[in-house]
Amino acid sequence: MSTLLTEQMRKKILIMDGAMGTMLQQADLTPEDFGGEEYEGCNEILNLTVPDVIENIHREYFKAGADIVETNTFGATSLVLDEYDLAHRAYEINKEAALIARKAADEASSPSQPRFVAGSMGPTTKTLSVTGGSTFEEMSASYEEQALGLIDGNVDLLLLETSQDLLNVKAAYTGIQRAFQKSGRELPLMISATIEPMGTTLAGQSIEAFYISVQHMNPIAIGLNCATGPEFMQENLRSLSSLSSSAVSCYPNAGLPDEEGQYHETPDTLAQKLSDFAGEGWLNIVGGCCGTTPAHIKAISEKMQERPPRQTEDNKLHMVSGIEPFIYDDPTLRPIMVGERTNVIGSRKFKRLISEGKIEEAAEIARSQVKNGAHVIDICLADPDRDELHDMETFIKEVVKKVKAPLVIDSTDDEVIEKALSYSQGKAIINSINLEDGEERFESVARLIHKYGAAVVVGTIEEEGMGVSAERKLEIAKRSYDLLVNKYKVPAQDLIFDPLVFPVGTGDEQYIGSAKATVEGIRMIKETFPETQTILGISNVSFGLPPVGREVLNSVFLYHCTQAGLDYAIVNTEKLERFASISPEEVKMAEELLFNTTDETLAEFTDFYRDKKKETKSTLPDMTLEERLSYYVVEGTKEGLQPDLDLALDLYPAPLDIINGPLMDGMKEVGRLFNDNQLIVAEVLQSAEVMKAAVSHLEPHMEKNDTTAAKGKVLLATVKGDVHDIGKNLVDIILSNNGYDVVDLGIKVAPTALIEAIKKEKPDIIGLSGLLVKSAQQMVLTAHDMKQAGIDTPILVGGAALSRKFTDTKIAKEYDGLVLYAKDAMNGLSIANQLREPDGYEQFLTEQKAKQEAALNKQEFTTNGRTSATTVLERPKVTAKAPVFIPQDTKRHIVKSYSLSHIEPYINQQMLMGHHLGLKGKVENLLAEGNDKAVKLYEVVQTLLKEAKQIIGSNRLPFTSSSLPSQMEIGSIFLTQNNRIKSWKPLIFHARRLLPAFAWQITFDPWMILIRITLVCSLSQQVQEFARLQNN
Repeated sequence: MSTLLTEQMRKKILIMDGAMGTMLQQADLTPEDFGGEEYEGCNEILNLTVPDVIENIHREYFKAGADIVETNTFGATSLVLDEYDLAHRAYEINKEAALIARKAADEASSPSQPRFVAGSMGPTTKTLSVTGGSTFEEMSASYEEQALGLIDGNVDLLLLETSQDLLNVKAAYTGIQRAFQKSGRELPLMISATIEPMGTTLAGQSIEAFYISVQHMNPIAIGLNCATGPEFMQENLRSLSSLSSSAVSCYPNAGLPDEEGQYHETPDTLAQKLSDFAGEGWLNIVGGCCGTTPAHIKAISEKMQERPPRQTEDNKLHMVSGIEPFIYDDPTLRPIMVGERTNVIGSRKFKRLISEGKIEEAAEIARSQVKNGAHVIDICLADPDRDELHDMETFIKEVVKKVKAPLVIDSTDDEVIEKALSYSQGKAIINSINLEDGEERFESVARLIHKYGAAVVVGTIEEEGMGVSAERKLEIAKRSYDLLVNKYKVPAQDLIFDPLVFPVGTGDEQYIGSAKATVEGIRMIKETFPETQTILGISNVSFGLPPVGREVLNSVFLYHCTQAGLDYAIVNTEKLERFASISPEEVKMAEELLFNTTDETLAEFTDFYRDKKKETKSTLPDMTLEERLSYYVVEGTKEGLQPDLDLALDLYPAPLDIINGPLMDGMKEVGRLFNDNQLIVAEVLQSAEVMKAAVSHLEPHMEKNDTTAAKGKVLLATVKGDVHDIGKNLVDIILSNNGYDVVDLGIKVAPTALIEAIKKEKPDIIGLSGLLVKSAQQMVLTAHDMKQAGIDTPILVGGAALSRKFTDTKIAKEYDGLVLYAKDAMNGLSIANQLREPDGYEQFLTEQKAKQEAALNKQEFTTNGRTSATTVLERPKVTAKAPVFIPQDTKRHIVKSYSLSHIEPYINQQMLMGHHLGLKGKVENLLAEGNDKAVKLYEVVQTLLKEAKQIIGSNRLPFTSSSLPSQMEIGSIFLTQNNRIKSWKPLIFHARRLLPAFAWQITFDPWMILIRITLVCSLSQQVQEFARLQNN
């Protein structure tokens, strides 16, 4: 039956039934129907007392077009039934409910439309993560009993629905697995979460974190139900559809009930909204929850006949989760920081707090590490003098209340690992396993991985010892990969190889060259198994060295490991020295010790740092005020910042000059260092915090411009999924101090929330910000949703991962209004002023649209920087029988046909700016990167074109044309010279770009028209000056 169900899901969107409770309320049941007043309200007992009523409801839903009905067992676990003193009848109720639904399904089935029964398993009335009231083991046993009843009643699949707490789901899953083993029958599993209006489950997880946490259960479908009406599901459904390798389901309430308990979604309105979701390609299964009836299901079924099912794709991303998700889809996140201070082996303070029973204080260490940049937290309670199992259970119960980040369970005891996993809502990381004692440990830990969901750290150790050389590391990794992936079926993306770090400062001969081998080992493992991850405990490399020298060596080693492909770094995030802050002399000394370890390099390093104290800002007095202000930002330090800001306030004309001058210079340097891999994301964020503090200190000294009404209103937001707001905050301050009324919506703003705010605030300009690579794609989705909502207000976009090219070719094409890229806050102000300039707005709009259209045309013809002639030639619908064009002659002719505005999109910027104006490099790349010289020259060229348009006006441009014999092959056109065949030469030709009207005629004609457009106009002084500077 599961094969049949899968086949049907491939063919169409399957329809689920609607609400059971709503239909029972309409049945006017009496207390006697429930078996007495003491059972009134227990809908599940009706399976035994009035089975015909339940069966008729199933029939009504099948008549309405449902492919799947749910059993009347939402609250039929013994945990819930115990509230009616019916726990002892749990198995009986579930089996009978399944048999009732089975009978109705079999009667309604036909060869062309088979019908299915889903065993409904609700969330119970307990939440393990929030209110407690039950243990993991008790809940698991309760679900096991329910599953056995449903299986024996012959359901087709099990449905864990209205899931509010992932620990409940994990308990249910372990119980279901035992039921499968006992019954000898394994059924497909479907999981549906309920997202509250605040955007998370009741226990706090986002839909992304929820999906990551249940991914190991291999559900046939995962989706959303209940809680709210369909409009509030849109963002979460889109996110789920983009992540899920399983089918996606959606069965919402009929809106939110009013004060009288009435649901506002009619059958037609609900069906239309769900049809819109299906039209986006998000759905495989759809139905209704609270408030829906057979009429709703009939309307939904009819609408879905127009829609194809969502196409599922395997998601191979590395993902872990706690309360919040960590999706490793952005290479700029490397290295992923693992906080190492909640470890009794590595932290004396943490060990003391645990031994003294100060668990809450110990948990604060974990929260502090997240605050200081840790993405995940390593937890180790392996103190030989204490009970590790007891300490782990006590500590993890507290830490999951304080930390939303994913957890690394650092233990070699399987019982301790399992206990920790049973308290973690998310998908944790097990640290670690190896082949030191053979394959046995792999088998036992793989069982836990499949049971609870986890990634795993795999050390490059086997029976013969540790892998020291790069070759041995790779050899052990290959053996481990083969066992875990092929034998134990652990997904490759969940493997995290530890190539091992050995100390370079102990003088131990066996570790000479080990640092270099580790770096090379990372590179070899990543090249061999690119889908896996790597991890290192960085600080072990400097064990035994002077404290100040350790911080330097750790930083230099981390830099080289990251360059080689390191993914995770176990570090003390609070004491990580910035690589960019280390002097060249110290970097060289550290590199010599790491990669050329000898007694001499060790002695030199040790002697240099033996009595060295950690330096404070002793270099600051030698700097100018401007240099110091930039220095604070680059170093990510606030020490000395405020006094220098106060000094600058006395020297600068206005606070904005301080922001736009030395502080912005510091941020530009941070960007340069980040692009050069000398700073990591966590350090960039520290610099951003300094910038934020500086701006906050200066803001009270700024005088607001009184021309707000004249300038207009700007709505700002950091897009969904991004928590970074320094750029947005700078734009806020600069715009509000230049006459704009700014409304700041904050961070992680979903498109639905943004659209609601736009309708309320009616802004003149919308500003979208985001730091991460995925934020750029989120802007595309946001623009799309705004277009769907009928919004065309101009949008300014900005962020570290954005470029003008991405804006023009990806975001702008999803929006009806204008979308413009602002490279920084001051550029944003300049664009905003142009948008609000009454006299020049229309011309500005036309120019920007033309540029974006040109960029989009170029994008369509370009793949990986090369002409995609094959793609172009697959599209034309022409015939070789079309009449052949015969020119009058092959002479040159002067023609006046096109305006400058028509020609402008086809100007070859590389030839103009690169060849004629002397700009070095590929112009397209330089502009995309925001290169200052390229952007400045581009703006000068645009100014020149603007002047030329004013001079030329409506006149047509003269150009010369001539016809030459030609022959076209895929990707090239061959031309003759002097009509001699032997001199034919290939020419890569963007046909549609040059001659839109005649693009496809040349495919078959032996003649090609060449056009040369000549604009006779002297260069402005600006261009001449730029060229002079370039030549110098």
